[in-house]
Amino acid sequence: MATTTKLVTYEEMLAMPEAHGVIEEVIDGEIHTMPPNKLPNADAVENLADLLRARLDRKTVRVFTANFGLVIRKDPVTCRVPDLAVFVKNNMVVLDGYIHSAPELVVEVLSPSNTRRNLKRLLQDYESIGAPDVWLLSREAKTIEVLQLVDGRLVSVGTRNSGQIAPKLLPEAAIGIEAIWV
Repeated sequence: MATTTKLVTYEEMLAMPEAHGVIEEVIDGEIHTMPPNKLPNADAVENLADLLRARLDRKTVRVFTANFGLVIRKDPVTCRVPDLAVFVKNNMVVLDGYIHSAPELVVEVLSPSNTRRNLKRLLQDYESIGAPDVWLLSREAKTIEVLQLVDGRLVSVGTRNSGQIAPKLLPEAAIGIEAIWV
């Protein structure tokens, strides 16, 4: 992951051109450039998105897998790009073309480049905005670690490799875990 040395402000981030073919996150004012997901990870994300979309009403709930910015804070600016996020439309706060509110579900696909330190920081960011449900997908192990917000802290409530799973706040979106890896 490449990182800039000059820190940017929220206003400078807004003035930046959109990146094409790469993923850019801003973490504490530093721009982090990452390559696009490899096909197996992208496939797992799209399978999960299809499964969730089939069970949710598009008029009220949005499932995003596209490269979009989720603003964690403006100062120092931190803007994440989750692999997948599910939002209830009425709860979405959109300012300056970016989402500034917690999704009901955040999904990240783990890759060999994820360090413990980077993952801890990522989870702290999602925790800070009150994301109630975070799923960490391990494509190699074919598992999902579920973290849920308990007393303001994201806590692991288990790792699953089979059966049904649903977002905490959207139980109607229960899916079979095995279908993600097809």
